[in-house]
Order: sequence, then C-alpha cells, then structure tokens
Amino acid sequence: MGLVRGLQFVTVICVTLSCDSLPNMQAEFEILHTWDSIPVNHDPIRIIFSPGAEGLKMKTFAPFFNDPQAPAGPPGQPFPGLWDYEVVESFFLDSTTDNYLEVEICPHGQHLVLLLSGVGQAFQQQLPMVFNSTVTGDTWMGEALLPWIYFPPNVNKMNSYAIHGSGVKRTYEALYPIPSDELVEGQKPNFHALKYFGDFRLQSIMGHGWEQPESELWKGKP
Repeated sequence: MGLVRGLQFVTVICVTLSCDSLPNMQAEFEILHTWDSIPVNHDPIRIIFSPGAEGLKMKTFAPFFNDPQAPAGPPGQPFPGLWDYEVVESFFLDSTTDNYLEVEICPHGQHLVLLLSGVGQAFQQQLPMVFNSTVTGDTWMGEALLPWIYFPPNVNKMNSYAIHGSGVKRTYEALYPIPSDELVEGQKPNFHALKYFGDFRLQSIMGHGWEQPESELWKGKP
C-alpha cells in the first residue's frame, strides 16, 4: 500500500487567485493507475483543488476519449447514472463516520453530486452544482465549484477516479488503487472501498486556522 501511494503525484503549491480574500494554496493530484494498480497507458488525468467563493474549486485536465458517447441530458445539469459514461470523480470522506461526498463530472458538461452516509448509501443525489467543461481536440478541461454545505464534517480522506471506454475497453482508474497484493480472483472495481482512500484535509488548502462551515444537510447523520 505504501509503495502504491508513494507513486502518486501530490503537491501543494502557491498560486495567484483573483480574489485577494481567499487563501493562496492548491492541491494537485495525478491519476497514474487503474483501480487494480496497473499503470495507465495515456497522459494522466490531473485534478486541482483550490479555494473558491463558498466552496472548493475542482479543476480537471484529462484526455478526451469520447467513449461512451455523451449522455442524453443538457450540459450543466445533474444526470442520474453518470458513472456509466466518461467521467472523473472525487470522493471526500469522514472515515470516523463513513459519511462522504461523491462528485462526478463529465467532459460533455453533465455532473452528479451524491451525499452518502454509510458505504454506498446515498441520502441526497442530483444536487445542483456550478460546472463547466470544454473539449479541445483530444483533451478536455472541467471546472466545478463544490459548495461547503455538501461536505460532511471532519473530512480526513479522499480518493479520485476516472472511467472511460465501452464494453471490454471499459477502464476504471484510481488515484489510490487497490494494491496488487491485496487483489483476489474475480474482484471487480469498487469505488466505495473506503479503506483505500488517502489522507486529505481541507485545511491544507484553506489554511490551518480555517473552520469548515456547518451544514444542515448532514444534521442527524452519525
């Protein structure tokens, strides 16, 4: 596990932001492996998290596979079952409660936001979100704003994923994959395998004195 995680590209760097009142840090990640720890065979997908107004900015740079074809829904709107298409996903977890936020974005402009309490147990989904994407040749870029009210309290773990291709070419990639020595025969990709998530703190981006705003959406959850 330590070897696989050590191969991930993770950096926190200073940037110039348009709003002087926001912190000037960002965290950047590259997805280098498939879900089962095989190196990807294309330019890695990059995800950058940075401070935004009332939320966390998520910017994605990725190859555009155009497979499957675009979902039959308008860009900028939630689309149920988006995981069946070409997507990049990020999950933000409080590992003490198994409460987590799942965010999916698509190069064609659709998105899907789910709040989960317990493994795979969504209690809110298709929540609104500001998201824009641009396809340029064989690459695409997406930028989303994840409202603070969507994050569970005490986020301390994170994982990001990417899916593309159809049929036998369907490919599942993970920032923190399952180590090859822990795989069992017949195992399938499972993005809700929470024990493989990596350490992550919003304060590493927002500043160590920053306190996450409370959210009514999570009231009453464990």
